[in-house]
Amino acid sequence: MPTSKVTYQGGLRTAATHLQSGKEIITDAPTDNQGKGEAFSPTDLLATSLASCMLTIMGIKARDAGLSIEGCSVEVTKIMAPNPRRVAEIKISMDMNNGQTFSTKEKKLLEGAAKTCPVAFSIHPEIKIDLSFKW
Repeated sequence: MPTSKVTYQGGLRTAATHLQSGKEIITDAPTDNQGKGEAFSPTDLLATSLASCMLTIMGIKARDAGLSIEGCSVEVTKIMAPNPRRVAEIKISMDMNNGQTFSTKEKKLLEGAAKTCPVAFSIHPEIKIDLSFKW
């Protein structure tokens, strides 16, 4: 079964439907590439999916270890390069301050989990990933 269906809406906007759930994501071209910037751009989704994937894998490891990372968040910064226009760097800043105190061993477990998410393994090695944690 296909994963999604993407339809061009006009005006440099697409609507992507997740076929299993019916949930929809709208994308717009960014303002620096002739778009309105009223929604995530496709390259924003690439960078954001890395952060979502990292938190998901960390959540699995945390759950298995009897920990909670609920309330933890990530700030994502995407840096573009020209000629050809592409994502050159993704900065991931993990804010792990959710009111819990994590031991050194737990921090190492969670940081390692973040680095093993499938999206991280799928991103081209020329894209720099700058990952930092705030405990």
